[in-house]
Amino acid sequence: MAEAQNIPVGSTTTGSIAVAAESTVATRMSAPPSFDVADFPVPHGREEEWRFTPLERLRGLHDGTAVANGDGVKVDVQAPEGVTVEAVGRDDARLGKAGTPVDRVAAQAYSAFEKASVVTVPKETVLTEPIRIAVHGQGGTAFGHQVIELGAFAEAVVVIDHTGDAVLAANVDYLLGDGAKLTVVSVQDWDGKAVHVAQHNALVGRDASFKSVVVTFGGDVVRLHPRVQYAGPGGEAELFGLYFTDQGQHQEHRLLVDHNVPHCKSNVVYKGALQGDGAHAVWIGDVLIEAKAEGTDTYEMNRNLVLTDGARVDSVPNLEIETGEIVGAGHASATGRFDDEQLFYLMARGIPEHEARRLVVRGFFAELVQQIGLPDIEERLIAKIEEELEAAVG
Repeated sequence: MAEAQNIPVGSTTTGSIAVAAESTVATRMSAPPSFDVADFPVPHGREEEWRFTPLERLRGLHDGTAVANGDGVKVDVQAPEGVTVEAVGRDDARLGKAGTPVDRVAAQAYSAFEKASVVTVPKETVLTEPIRIAVHGQGGTAFGHQVIELGAFAEAVVVIDHTGDAVLAANVDYLLGDGAKLTVVSVQDWDGKAVHVAQHNALVGRDASFKSVVVTFGGDVVRLHPRVQYAGPGGEAELFGLYFTDQGQHQEHRLLVDHNVPHCKSNVVYKGALQGDGAHAVWIGDVLIEAKAEGTDTYEMNRNLVLTDGARVDSVPNLEIETGEIVGAGHASATGRFDDEQLFYLMARGIPEHEARRLVVRGFFAELVQQIGLPDIEERLIAKIEEELEAAVG
């Protein structure tokens, strides 16, 4: 296993440590996927898929003691004309089509929701305005299921904005028809006590393009599991992520790209900054190239910038290749402290220290913020980053 970094800040490690090893690691070590909670044992923290997660802070989501109540979350969908928004029952054939739960919390969420929200963009429809889904926590516990479906050759941008306080377990499915193009921006801007555990499943059709931008700032514990598989050749997936982990927060992003058909592409870039005592970020990047997936082109990268002592990063890129007939495959991970030389360079040119820090961190995140493509969201995220930095130097 190429485990790039477990770096408690305060050690003597300096600079950055990169890993780009061609190690082969099994990505299917956990229990088989299932919609049945009983098929998953209660985790105890020693399991590979749970060893980084603070189970005692999940508020009962992992062991079945969490119970939904009416004050969980409020969901509001704003969609342009021509888009269908439905609340459907558990028997709807689209539910679970993009992927099956791979851990106990996802299975619990699938078993416990009452109504699922399905947003459908008809075939050949090209939206000029984004679909906006606001998920606002109201202090309770909730289990949810959301489906975003694009017909053949449809194009859409979807923003899912999580705010407020809640304990939420959810599954989110993205269904892309042949030739469709979908960009999803998922923002986790929770209040400080929120707990959010979710599995994101994308099924990418023939010659379709899927771009995911995951942005995580808030919450006590956030554990997201984006997963991609392909329904036909020619599919492309880009998975981008940005996270800012503050004092006491646990933010965990566990990705799997399953290249299960020939001639598809994937590119993964996640970047995080950490500050404060007890800040803990976890990034697990799994890419599986199956034997039948000839002509695959894939790369994944994780970068972490540690701003203060007391923070910790666990970054684990995994690559499993079952065929030699590929275009390219690789991975890299690096974690490093704030670059004092960059800071000195800017300060030597008359820039105050607090402003120099802002410039360095903004530059670190710039390429990912630009991937969003929505000025209001981009401006909000830049403001949030500066707010976090101001609190640090406060």
